[in-house]
Amino acid sequence: MKQKVDLVCIQETKKDSFDKLICQSMWGDSSVSWDFVPSTQASGGLLCMWSNSDFQVERRVKGRHFLMLVGKWVKENQWLHIVNVYAPCDQAGKRILWDELRHLKASNPNGLWCVLGDFNSIRSQDERITSSQRIVTTSDISDFNNWISEMELHDVRCLGSNFTWFRPNGSAKSRLDRFLVCDQWLSLWPNTSQHVLQRDFSD
Repeated sequence: MKQKVDLVCIQETKKDSFDKLICQSMWGDSSVSWDFVPSTQASGGLLCMWSNSDFQVERRVKGRHFLMLVGKWVKENQWLHIVNVYAPCDQAGKRILWDELRHLKASNPNGLWCVLGDFNSIRSQDERITSSQRIVTTSDISDFNNWISEMELHDVRCLGSNFTWFRPNGSAKSRLDRFLVCDQWLSLWPNTSQHVLQRDFSD
């Protein structure tokens, strides 16, 4: 890592496994811990890496499309739930994922929540620009917005580009990646923001 970071969450790894050599090489030293959800036929996949001295993970919960880390953030002595998400593209699959995460949060009421990643969903038509005639249905958008409201989460400030996914030929772009946090998170870290960097080889 070029920058000093405490936690990294990666989506769409397209890898079915990660070992110590790979994770320590990516992290830059041996102080890293990690966990992952394998890809399915080279599609999807999730990876979380973190510093043991900053984030003491006590529990991990995995689903096909999410990886949750539960533990103590040492500096503030706060109990955190960090959920790394790579949502399916089909609406039926997304509804199943929304239900899984809704039940997960209801059964873990204590601590601060941050749900982040690629949701493959937009919150308004303004979050997608395309040259095709296909538009996202109102029900798809309302499903996502209703789920965010039921989870009692909030979008953090987004800096940089308004879009996080681009078709290679430039014919379409969308905001699919975001960070959703609870009220208590924003009270503790009011300057939390999402920075959309220039694209390299991945969105």
